[in-house]
Amino acid sequence: MIHIPKAEYSRRRKALMAQMEPNSIAILPAAAVAIRNRDVEHVYRQDSDFQYLSGFPEPQAVLVLMPGRIHGEYILFCRERNAERELWDGLRAGQEGAIRDFGADDAFPITDIDDILPGLIEGRDRVYSAMGSNPEFDRHLMEWINVIRSKANLGAQPPNEFVALDHLLHDMRLYKSAAEVKVMREAARISAQAHVRAMQACRAGLHEFSLEAELDYEFRKGGAKMPAYGSIVAAGRNSCILHYQQNDALLKDGDLVLIDAGCEIDCYASDITRTFPVSGKYSAEQKAIYELVLASQQAAFAEIAPDKHWNQAHEATVRVITAGLVELGLLQGEVDELIAGEAYKAFYMHRAGHWLGMDVHDVGEYKVGGEWRVLEVGMALTVEPGIYIAPDNQNVAKKWRGIGVRIEDDVVVTKNGCEVLTGGVPKTVADIEALMAAARTQAA
Repeated sequence: MIHIPKAEYSRRRKALMAQMEPNSIAILPAAAVAIRNRDVEHVYRQDSDFQYLSGFPEPQAVLVLMPGRIHGEYILFCRERNAERELWDGLRAGQEGAIRDFGADDAFPITDIDDILPGLIEGRDRVYSAMGSNPEFDRHLMEWINVIRSKANLGAQPPNEFVALDHLLHDMRLYKSAAEVKVMREAARISAQAHVRAMQACRAGLHEFSLEAELDYEFRKGGAKMPAYGSIVAAGRNSCILHYQQNDALLKDGDLVLIDAGCEIDCYASDITRTFPVSGKYSAEQKAIYELVLASQQAAFAEIAPDKHWNQAHEATVRVITAGLVELGLLQGEVDELIAGEAYKAFYMHRAGHWLGMDVHDVGEYKVGGEWRVLEVGMALTVEPGIYIAPDNQNVAKKWRGIGVRIEDDVVVTKNGCEVLTGGVPKTVADIEALMAAARTQAA
């Protein structure tokens, strides 16, 4: 299985500390364990920022960075080894493992944090933290600051400035290294196989969850612990619901099924959408809409390159979709005027994509100083135009109603344009129909 190498985590910490003010400290907590119900826990998933800097997979941990500290700049508070708890919950790294396996310069038991951390903060001018994202931890942090303040008459120096860590950290996360792209390629490869498997398995009479099961099987078989987000398997009119997640309707001949799903590898997401016919054959109307969405996606790819701005790809999809809807008779009017009046939003109401990385809707500003961000090498994003014709849309002929199509791929900006990571799933009408026909022949 492909992982982010240990040396990369060290490089990230050094790069962050190089941007921090002198005589400052950064403090970041691990994700809390989430309770599903009563005493049942959700599968644990580390906080993305914490993971980005440490690779440490356990809860009940706090990461501390102190640029220039003589005794070591990277300190990790984590759970101690505990034979009885490990029998129930699995092995822990402990303080030795934190240093040996995860590169900490120093490690302390998490139970000692109240005694140790105020002493580390004391005398530092600035505290960087994930303010606002973890209210409980924010309270603890203020308690530690108040401990220092209470000793001010004895000469203790509390910090005089608090700064959100995310503006430094999230800008770093926006640029993917070669190692990150390698992991994202692997997540994309496994997800692509899952989509192919779902297409091959599709038959009328199955349910949406039948295809979701095929996705989950392929994710786990490929080594992914979990989907990167709740899988969308939307058949028929459900394909017009953007974040549909019931996944329990019957698959019927004549309907399309839209699958938006991707797995996560080493906390890096992939995000793919394909729309295909339950019967294995697109109707004339389905094909017309599908090919329009595909053409708009191709137009977007051409607008993703260094020095082009974030919104150019979206603008390209809007122009192609609007012109195509006019040609099909679904919109009436002059293309430029329809675009200016946002008439296309009745059919295409979302943007053409989003940043992608450790979070499926990854961190990073889309605008800088009020202007669209200029794309640079290493930025990763999705390209996902769509057309959704509501089942109750009385402004269009009945034959169009209830058709929802989205096509989504993941790309990384390269020196000369972009690399499509998710090319392993067919997406032309001919290729999808051929794949599904071959699967049916084989099954027969």
